[in-house]
Amino acid sequence: MKKTLIASLIAFGALASAHAKDIVDTAVAAGSFKTLATALQAAGLVDTLKGPGPFTVFAPTDEAFAKVPKADLDALLKDKAKLTAVLTYHVVPGKVMAADVKAGKVKTVQGSELTVSTSGGVKVDAANVVKTDIVASNGVIHVIDSVVMPR
Repeated sequence: MKKTLIASLIAFGALASAHAKDIVDTAVAAGSFKTLATALQAAGLVDTLKGPGPFTVFAPTDEAFAKVPKADLDALLKDKAKLTAVLTYHVVPGKVMAADVKAGKVKTVQGSELTVSTSGGVKVDAANVVKTDIVASNGVIHVIDSVVMPR
């Protein structure tokens, strides 16, 4: 009986892990996007990024957010409109895998364009892409080392 229960739990775990998590759950599970998760919550964007998408998210790590002066980050987290603009500037409609990235301008969900360069590694505006193709059920995450700001 005990062996059957354990086998069932293992099978259930394998089945559950076979289903990819959405972008928000994937980022939270990674453990290095706590500030991003807090910002998404403050901006009211969690449900959007849990939606069907697909989305491509250039996700700044906690270390990337730490580069923003604390007073500026605190002010940003309190200004929902500005925070929403900054966060949606990190999101591109569609699912763009690393192999499909091309240099040039790309329109963001925020409405402005990000500049993508591919010489000497991939950059999004001034941020370096440090990890690519973290697949989620509703898109893909590419990790960046800086927070990018719309102009």
